[in-house]
Amino acid sequence: MHCLLLIAHYSLLTLMQSILEVHDLWKSYRLGAQQQGYLSLRDQIMGFGKKKNEPPATFWALQGVDFALSPGDTVGIIGRNGAGKSTLLKVLSQITPPTRGSVTVRGRVASLLEVGTGFHPELSGRENVYLNGAILGMKRTETAARFDEIVAFSGVERFLDTPLKHYSSGMQLRLAFAVAAHLEPEILLIDEVLAVGDAEFQKKCLGKMNEVSRSGRTILFVSHNMGAVAQLCSKGILIESGKTAYIGSIDGAIREYMQQVSEDELVWQGEHTPLEQMRIHQISLQTTEEVLQISTKDELEVVIEFEVRQPLSNVSFEVWCRYEDGTLLFCSYTPLLDLTSKNHRAVCRIPANLLNEGHHTIDIGLSTNFMYALLKIDNALSFQVQKHVTKQDFTGKDPGVMRPVLGWKVEGGG
Repeated sequence: MHCLLLIAHYSLLTLMQSILEVHDLWKSYRLGAQQQGYLSLRDQIMGFGKKKNEPPATFWALQGVDFALSPGDTVGIIGRNGAGKSTLLKVLSQITPPTRGSVTVRGRVASLLEVGTGFHPELSGRENVYLNGAILGMKRTETAARFDEIVAFSGVERFLDTPLKHYSSGMQLRLAFAVAAHLEPEILLIDEVLAVGDAEFQKKCLGKMNEVSRSGRTILFVSHNMGAVAQLCSKGILIESGKTAYIGSIDGAIREYMQQVSEDELVWQGEHTPLEQMRIHQISLQTTEEVLQISTKDELEVVIEFEVRQPLSNVSFEVWCRYEDGTLLFCSYTPLLDLTSKNHRAVCRIPANLLNEGHHTIDIGLSTNFMYALLKIDNALSFQVQKHVTKQDFTGKDPGVMRPVLGWKVEGGG
């Protein structure tokens, strides 16, 4: 009897234990530091004459991060670009060690941080499935039992015995996500990498992640897509300058984040565009008339100024407009374009009397054949819309996230 009580007590403690604990986590990088080790003659010549006394500057990507997660938690990690979200996932997945602090993980971790992470380009898709299973600590028989399901989900059956280096980024993502989701890790870490896939596959991934969370496994999801985060996650962690600015409900985290970015950012420029064939010089929000404050009656234009360095075929620009709660209001596409090597200007016109008052953000995308994402710039523009009020208007805020002016006709009876 005493033995049974001890077993029951141990089982209860196990259930109460957090599956992931992060305590006082710090991570620093030395800016401009040269890696130590073997230096070639060329390296020594290049370094000749440089000042030796100046220590490299230290950048703290994470500063005292603390939280604990229970089995089955679905957590959205949100924040501005450069806040430390991706660094946190890299530390949790043991890709990079913390400078100080501790991470306690109770279970297997699968990471989907960058396309191709954990895959070998010279191996076939089939061989990489088994390789990833081994990395996750799965026996070959366990991986084999789920192999058909993984392949069916990924949709790369025809190319299963082709070396991975010949896969597109979208195909690599499909296979990587299928492996991570189906080999049943206790903790699944997912970065913004899902933005690479097409819309249909993103929807499929969100459905699978919902299924994974219902099975009691823990998910950490980094994304700028507030709609996807709100749909998937029940808890939220807001990271600001490497620190946890908020830990709690996902609605509360999104609300805090939207307050952070509530200042108008009407011009995007100066960031490197991660695409060899093209460079975006500037994205701006313009009004058709000079105004001090954008109102519901104003017609707006999203202007993309870009340079094509190598000809591009069958590509399309996308404008994604989101409301302050993360709701996607609309996504507008250009027709398929064949772009030559010169400077271009694309303009998306948003009609007057469409947007409701409140805070809005604009994402910019570039896809090929309306399916595969080549580029995504989240929160490129940010702006507040005020209600234009006349004597005949309702003075309160209009319900809903949009307020289109529609045609009405009132006719008399017989």
